[in-house]
Amino acid sequence: MDKQTKKIYEKMVDLKHFAVVLLAVGVFFYLGVIIPSDLKTEMDLNIMMISCMSFLAFSLFLFIKAKQCQLKLMDMEDHKQR
Repeated sequence: MDKQTKKIYEKMVDLKHFAVVLLAVGVFFYLGVIIPSDLKTEMDLNIMMISCMSFLAFSLFLFIKAKQCQLKLMDMEDHKQR
């Protein structure tokens, strides 16, 4: 692997790992919203729901960026083989 290919591969792996972590955190926030409790106020629920959606949206964005890196790697590999 040359340096550019290795750098893109490492970036893709990092993006995927970070996206999975954000996805897990977003799911925990969502569980906090749906599990009933008398101690939660309306403000707490709104903050958790906004946080949940933000983490999930950013996770989706990172998965898309990782897929773009993967496609770029595949394209670079195809050009090498020619």
